Amino acid sequence: MRSPLPRTILIRLETGRLVLYSLLAGGLVGLLGSGWRYVLAGALDLGAAVLGYRSPGTAGEEGLLIAFGDLTPYALLILPLLGALYAFLMPAGRRSEPLNAVIAGYHARGEWEGLAGQARALAANLLGNASGLLVGRDSTFTALGGVSSLLLSRLARLAAAERRILTLACVAAALGLALHAPLAAAVLMAEVLYRRFEFEFEVLMPCVLAAVCASAVSGLISGFDPLFALSGSLTPTAAQLPLYLLLAAAVTLFSWILTRVADTLTGLYTGLLGRLTGWRPLALRLGLGAAFGLVTAVIVLYSTPAVLGGGSGWLQLAVSGFMGGEAGGMAAWRWLLMALGVQLAFGGGVLVSASVGGLMGVGLASLLGSLGLNLDFPVAALIGAATCLTVTLNIPVAAALLAVTWGGDALLPAALASTALAHTLSGEASLLSAQLSRRSDSRAHAQLVGQVGSTTVLGRAASPLRLLPVRSVPAQPLAVQVPVQSPPAPPLFPDVPALQGPSPSTGAEPAAEFQSGVRRLYRQDVPGSWLGARLNLLTLPAGMELLSVVRGGQVRLASPELRLITGDELLLLCTPAEFQNWQQSLRVVGQA
Repeated sequence: MRSPLPRTILIRLETGRLVLYSLLAGGLVGLLGSGWRYVLAGALDLGAAVLGYRSPGTAGEEGLLIAFGDLTPYALLILPLLGALYAFLMPAGRRSEPLNAVIAGYHARGEWEGLAGQARALAANLLGNASGLLVGRDSTFTALGGVSSLLLSRLARLAAAERRILTLACVAAALGLALHAPLAAAVLMAEVLYRRFEFEFEVLMPCVLAAVCASAVSGLISGFDPLFALSGSLTPTAAQLPLYLLLAAAVTLFSWILTRVADTLTGLYTGLLGRLTGWRPLALRLGLGAAFGLVTAVIVLYSTPAVLGGGSGWLQLAVSGFMGGEAGGMAAWRWLLMALGVQLAFGGGVLVSASVGGLMGVGLASLLGSLGLNLDFPVAALIGAATCLTVTLNIPVAAALLAVTWGGDALLPAALASTALAHTLSGEASLLSAQLSRRSDSRAHAQLVGQVGSTTVLGRAASPLRLLPVRSVPAQPLAVQVPVQSPPAPPLFPDVPALQGPSPSTGAEPAAEFQSGVRRLYRQDVPGSWLGARLNLLTLPAGMELLSVVRGGQVRLASPELRLITGDELLLLCTPAEFQNWQQSLRVVGQA
């Protein structure tokens, strides 16, 4: 039955529903995130007690701006075991990294892991971060955002499209808590889905609302401190801008090489994994996880313990002005670990890339200083962090906003110029394998672009809001075709004059049209076996298009969640041969 409310009122109600759920998502994430901070702090204390060493922390998370302790002798054994356990909990490899998994699920039209799988990923990232492996603090919050979206979907009855949008909103809210930058996190979620400079604008406002609400709730509980403490105001001059662009170009080069090396190693790992069967793939993952932990332990014991942890504490020291030329060596070791570990979901997220870029920026600024080109080390750290994020995650706008949020508004010109240069030079390079090149490649928009490769009715149907191109229907009389055994139906559009052409009612011409493959409109009653099924669970042969559903004399848009009921009629566009073959092979591919 058609709603008596005007369409404008219905649109407002639907928008208000999404706004309400976005705020609810933000409140839920804010409460869970506030409690999660205490869980994470306890896990870090336990990890420090086991390893005998604790990395510096950020001021916004009440961390100490100094590293203390000596790594225990048995850490050489502990880290490989923890690496193997992490690899066991993250069986999907590169795509199981939380941010990568969110992107992959969105493009797959909401095919995310269930609660058990999401909780497993959350536990794995908590283990990795607390044990000092290359797992960022923000990855644990990203995983928490995924769990929050599942809880929200159980509290409210959400349509498929609403769940996709609100999942991104929950993750944006959780990232906003971890980065202490809600607006930058919201832009990040709208930007990180694609490698090209394209945005998912329909998710931006829900992400903004959820992130701001979560930060408000968490701030009432834990305070509103910035993530990084600065030693003073950071104000790069216009004369220094060319030097910062030179630094950004160098960081872009090293970051681009990182993505190429990571992709090559991932390809070798994937090829080897595909040739193994039975228990061997699991053994390979466990062995590589243990090897990664062993490499980390060797670097710690024989070079520097700065490779332990996600790296946000070392970035804090860099923006506070406590780092110098030694930052280059730290960045080199972390660069190596990211290249080696990305196929096992190590080194993902925002803060790991930001710390590597920040350390590279300070190291390069120290090198330029030795040549008489003086740069401010804290500014160089934030420019390097924004540049590395732009290359590894393809988020130039969000990276610039993060640099400005962490360092102040005076960084905006240099940050925007650096990220724009980095994105131009690096192209579509990325550490996120789930990212797609453009919006039209995403299955989330398949029903809007009518992708031929889709297997669902709505994947093959043209957009309900798109006018039917004239070239898709030859110049034939516009008449409704019905099965042979049914009486002729009246014209669908009685007020539209018939186009010029031969009459379809003659004896020889229909046979010629049957053979020529002319596409025609058919108005067909819903088959009995289809009653109760949703449109996104039905299949049509290739070439057939479902234009709309006629219910009670009113034409309804073919939305994915629409259930077919008794009395519905389908408006189909196909050739007579396709229609006849389809009638002989009706089937339902699933039940709701």
